[in-house]
Amino acid sequence: MKIVLPDASELELPEGASGLDAARAIGPKLAEQAVLLRVDGTTRDLRLPLADGERIQILTTRDTADADALSVLRHSTAHLLAEAVIRLHPGVKIAIGPPIADGFYYDFEFPEPISESDLETIEDEMRRELAEGRTWERQETPREEAVARFEAEGEPYKVELAREAEGPISLYTQGDFTDLCRGPHLQDATPIKALKLTGLAGAYWRGDERNTQLTRIYGTAFYSQADLDAYLERLEQARARDHRRLGVQLDLFHLSEHSPGSPFWHPKGMVVWNALEDLRRRENLRRGYLEVKTPLLYDIQTYITSGHYDNYRENMFFVQPHEGEEPLALKPMNCPGHMLLFGSQLRSYRDLPIRYAESSTLHRDERGGTLHGLLRVKHITQDDAHVFVTEEQIQDEIDAMIDYVRYLYERFGVTPRAELSTRPEKRLGTDAQWEHAERSLEEALGRHGMEYEISPGEGTFYGPKIDLHMTDVLGRSWQMGTIQLDYQMPVQFGLTYMGPDNREHSPVVIHRALLGSLERFIGILVEHYGGAFPFWLAPVQALVLPVGEQHREAADALRVRLAAEGFRVQVDERDETLGKRIRDAELEKVPFAVVYGDRESDEALAIRERGAGQSTLSLAELLGRFRALAAEADPPS
Repeated sequence: MKIVLPDASELELPEGASGLDAARAIGPKLAEQAVLLRVDGTTRDLRLPLADGERIQILTTRDTADADALSVLRHSTAHLLAEAVIRLHPGVKIAIGPPIADGFYYDFEFPEPISESDLETIEDEMRRELAEGRTWERQETPREEAVARFEAEGEPYKVELAREAEGPISLYTQGDFTDLCRGPHLQDATPIKALKLTGLAGAYWRGDERNTQLTRIYGTAFYSQADLDAYLERLEQARARDHRRLGVQLDLFHLSEHSPGSPFWHPKGMVVWNALEDLRRRENLRRGYLEVKTPLLYDIQTYITSGHYDNYRENMFFVQPHEGEEPLALKPMNCPGHMLLFGSQLRSYRDLPIRYAESSTLHRDERGGTLHGLLRVKHITQDDAHVFVTEEQIQDEIDAMIDYVRYLYERFGVTPRAELSTRPEKRLGTDAQWEHAERSLEEALGRHGMEYEISPGEGTFYGPKIDLHMTDVLGRSWQMGTIQLDYQMPVQFGLTYMGPDNREHSPVVIHRALLGSLERFIGILVEHYGGAFPFWLAPVQALVLPVGEQHREAADALRVRLAAEGFRVQVDERDETLGKRIRDAELEKVPFAVVYGDRESDEALAIRERGAGQSTLSLAELLGRFRALAAEADPPS
């Protein structure tokens, strides 16, 4: 058989040859360094046979930054973790241990609880395994034999997985540890040059809170110690920027067990919130959106019609009705209300497009274990809109939305990327409708030269979508807003408009949230800026620091003059030393501190600008600086 290499050359191999055989045929050094095979864009274990005509790429220990090469390294390291835990904790039950973004985890049922302090001992044991040397051997086995084996070993989670696994049952063995696993894995442990266990967490078996709670051990691994050190430094920076910590430090919000997953917004946090709302409203008005407000509660039939009841009810909150009344549910999305709004009147093609915008409270029953600060909440507010269009208007509206996306994200100094999510298995509509909708979105991305990748099967049940992503200053990717093209929901609600042919037609609706959840967006911004918001977004834009008690009146007069121009200014007249108040202003990440003493006047003010040192400016110059920075929220076109 012949295999096609990355340079389009062909390699002749005997039938049944594996990826490792292909590497050996090219050269012994390549075979020694090979860690993984990429076949026609998908990953495969080196030990598996190749088929005639397949296009292959052999990943090696030199591909240290390749996501797939890192994934196989971390998967194998997860198995070393499981072996170490079994050695140190006899009687432990083994669950699952996959690679994840930036690392791996393994779930265990320990006979006795363990703590963070145990991780160092487990890590030492893993290093002993590396010193002893480990190789991975793969074998396929009949399902019955795999089940019998794990029953004999007292591994109930593996028994359950073996019974339910689809396709061939494969086992991987290294040292004294054998795991039920699809792979792929390294040939041996030599490439694992650096590893670190990073934390513990609770995790229900299969994510179901009705099941046993397991202990999840997180870790990571790299092909070099330098890469691990760089990762740990990024992790430390991420901890320093954690929005949950900064939210309290900067007095923006807090979370409480009295209302899980629902933040309490403090006055300073509301300044940030309202600045985003002002931006949203201003731009919606300019771009022809109509502000609306729809109810929070709907009857169940509304959600049956929209499809949410069948596809989303496990994430919905239901309200117990009075006797004789129909049950109601809190809305998790704005779209059903906007459908009813459109359907409340007769519509003509001359009315379209109709752009409804609403920043409304939504409720989603996220499970307690998935809640995470502002990033995953039960109570969310989206910069939502639904645009009802004719078929001919689709491209113009999507183009306008992509233009809107770029304008918004530029305000925060980030460049949006896109992910095109295509039809899921569970969906409404015909394949022809889905193909047309997916093509419309992909063509729009192409017209705008927007970077994107395709995510198969990740669309909503009613239509494909463009998910918008940004990369923050630490290189982390965040999903933000979404643009979804929907032929189905208008039909479900029986929505029509009168066309130029005097016949009724179904509109198409484009669901659109560009910032996404405001809670999540603010959480991401806190981490992106490290709490040091740009001037136009900062809760307090300037602090005036009177040197002594005799300067307080003049300092307050300066505050009044700056506030009269619309700037957010406070006076810090606490009985603290000037040095401490300056340090506090730095910790609060206030953009400007104005020190006011005997030598200060309208002609000469002592200015400390965050990140730019100290200077002397007149009041007129300071106001000019403030106006220029405030204009970044809405620069002239």
